[in-house]
Amino acid sequence: MEGARGMTAGTASTQYRVTTLPSGLRVVSETVPGVRSVTVGVWFRTGSRDEPDERAGIAHLLEHMTFKGTETRTARELAEVVDRVGGQINAYTSKEDTSFYIRVLDEHFGLAMEVLADMLLRSRFDPADLEREKRVILEEIKMYEDDPEDVVQDLVVQTLWPGHPLGRPVIGWESTVGAVDRAALVDFWRQHYEPGRTVIAVAGHVEHGRVLEEVERWFAGWRRTGAPTRLRPPAPQRAEAWRQKPIEQVHLCVAAPAAAYGSDDLYPELVLTNILGGTSSSRLFQVIREDHGLAYSVYTFHGGYSDTGLFGIYAATSPETAARVLELIGQECRKVRREGVTADELARTRDQIKANLLMGLESTGQRMNRLGRTLLMLGRVVTVEEVVARIEAVTADQVVAAAERLLDPERWAVAGTGPAPSMALREGLA
Repeated sequence: MEGARGMTAGTASTQYRVTTLPSGLRVVSETVPGVRSVTVGVWFRTGSRDEPDERAGIAHLLEHMTFKGTETRTARELAEVVDRVGGQINAYTSKEDTSFYIRVLDEHFGLAMEVLADMLLRSRFDPADLEREKRVILEEIKMYEDDPEDVVQDLVVQTLWPGHPLGRPVIGWESTVGAVDRAALVDFWRQHYEPGRTVIAVAGHVEHGRVLEEVERWFAGWRRTGAPTRLRPPAPQRAEAWRQKPIEQVHLCVAAPAAAYGSDDLYPELVLTNILGGTSSSRLFQVIREDHGLAYSVYTFHGGYSDTGLFGIYAATSPETAARVLELIGQECRKVRREGVTADELARTRDQIKANLLMGLESTGQRMNRLGRTLLMLGRVVTVEEVVARIEAVTADQVVAAAERLLDPERWAVAGTGPAPSMALREGLA
């Protein structure tokens, strides 16, 4: 551990420690008294955004392949070793990061670290396993194609950011996934998965010193390989798209570029997103579902990336009521821009977001996620206390300014899927 840099920060309710090792690997942990679990996550600053077009989906495929056997364990043995101690193991790939994590009782913390190191540093990437797993992912792609909610949300992002990796689905395409061979997989791993782009995050009943001991034991041989430069930010487009499907409902989605992860504009946008369509008391839910009975599912969403973000509105309705739903969406968006939000809405949203954050502290998995993602994306840990303070500081004027950015139809991409539409989507929103 010689040469490591460390720091301790936090408040009485949130204590964490961060150490940067000579390899560039960052280790962050939070000791949580009164629990018996520990959640360990390994976070890579690599996702589908880092893939060339001809390799779309390779990051997600690589995530799958780390579960298919190592130099010392078969795929079955990897699953059984965690199951045997009552643990939970999983992973996900997003557009800008990939995370592998295990939750176990504190007495099995060392085992969790060893299994993650075995998977991530000693995977075999056997060609036969690769061909079999590609077939699994091709079935996963078909599964998403059968879900119109997934289809329309992928379609609207492709419409907003055409020709950019952020506009592609994380899972990739059948043609690109099917073309990946072992050499391409190993090459992508060596280029993009290295300690300088990695955070190991731990939360639960364990001390930071013990965490560093296990990291040194299992990850000591991992060396820097250098990392490529991430691509430029996407240029948003005002456009619309339709994918015809023989289904019962029309699924609609509106999207606009939003604040980047960590931006000061993020917090007013999160408040606006919640007020407009984040809960069952939100404006769109009340107007479209409760007042008019036109949809079962209607909501807003917001996601932040390193240099941009995404705001969206989703609704599903019958073909004959699609025009009316779009009209109501447009009306509510104009109303927010024109009249702002009420003091009650602002107070209620602050309480809702605060409650979700604080209740998340009861989960070591949620604590680990907060530590890992904020340190990976921002270079520092953003505490729950800081987020609560930023949310409580949001003013009504800031929400109106966010509405001017996000709810301007001139900045929207619009997409739909279902039976053939009876009108242009953008006309319905006018």
